[in-house]
Amino acid sequence: MSSGLPQPETSSITACTISRDVQNFDLLIEDMETALGEAWGDLSFDEALPFFAQDEAQSLEFVALAMDCDDEDELDRMGTIIQAAKEKDIKVILIAEDVTPAALHTLLRKGADEFIPYPLPEDELQSAIERLRSQPVVPVAETNPALQSQNQREGAVIACHGLAGGVGATTLAVNLAWEIAERCEGDTPSVCILDLDLQFGSVATYLDLPRREIVAELLSDMEALDDESFGQALVNYEDKLQVFTAPTEMLPLDFMAPEDVTQLIKIARKHFDFVVIDLPKSLVQWSETVMNMSHLYFAVIELDMRSAQNALRIKRLLQSEDLPFEKLRFALNRAPKFTDLGGKSRVKRLSESLDISIDIQLPDGGKTVMQSCDHGQPLALSTPKNPLRKEIGKLAQSLHELGRNEAAAA
Repeated sequence: MSSGLPQPETSSITACTISRDVQNFDLLIEDMETALGEAWGDLSFDEALPFFAQDEAQSLEFVALAMDCDDEDELDRMGTIIQAAKEKDIKVILIAEDVTPAALHTLLRKGADEFIPYPLPEDELQSAIERLRSQPVVPVAETNPALQSQNQREGAVIACHGLAGGVGATTLAVNLAWEIAERCEGDTPSVCILDLDLQFGSVATYLDLPRREIVAELLSDMEALDDESFGQALVNYEDKLQVFTAPTEMLPLDFMAPEDVTQLIKIARKHFDFVVIDLPKSLVQWSETVMNMSHLYFAVIELDMRSAQNALRIKRLLQSEDLPFEKLRFALNRAPKFTDLGGKSRVKRLSESLDISIDIQLPDGGKTVMQSCDHGQPLALSTPKNPLRKEIGKLAQSLHELGRNEAAAA
């Protein structure tokens, strides 16, 4: 291990630990040596800022800022260190032991890129380093625009709920949001996606975006949610779309209470014209909240028995609980082609047997749909002539025109 300020005769370092006393974090020392060998150094809180001003700091990829409960009185100084590191394009990994959520929230808002609890989980430091190295360098001009507190847009809420695994609800949510965003005028992005599948959410994957640690911190302390913290949790996609990703780690679906979801949707509606929500397949205590707040609630199904059974179950549940079943708009994915008369007959029998209206039929986009998802691009960018993309584009156009007409009437 290298300790103290790195010496000029040593090879250039790529990282530094910053702490009151690194010997208090022996596991961190071991993991740094495993990940970087001798290419790292150790700095105290007092040494960090002077070192950032030296030429040797230009080779730093990241710093590991380690703290425990005894350091909470130094939050202002640690915040200054984080901001100074970000000004030098140095990533920050925050490592904390027995620290209050409020303290973590404060430092994450200052710009820390990753958070790891101490004692360090096995291989977690190496995973965090790899995540940092895989993140694209985003020029300052491409960072999120600040959300204006005076915004009062009252945007439309569109929920996408897959009634069975793999029916394409996330694909619909991502591509519908992108298609609407492409039709919105003005420089300020007016479409936001909220990925509320806290366990297996994949919106970030489908758009090749990093997941931010601040999401979990924000969800754990919703009382602190404001315009600034919400804006920091969003990830910008192509300057047209803002994404509230699922957390980096799996969280229980009841991690959020109904009032938390209400607050999150309200602040999103305040800043965006359209809020698209990708939901988990399971119904949870806040599912009713999303349903009541949604202007459109797409229940995505396929032409198979499991979708039919699940559609019947959710219909019975909502009607027995006197919930707004009429809000559901059933969207049939991988619908039969126009010339498939047998398939069309099956769709009709499905609709009649369940006594539901299948309002939207989305064609099978083929293998290119999954390839587009794997490559992290909307269909409009990867395969613009795909039949599924064209149908989602028509849906987006109708929603955009409807929203524009309502805004004009208001």
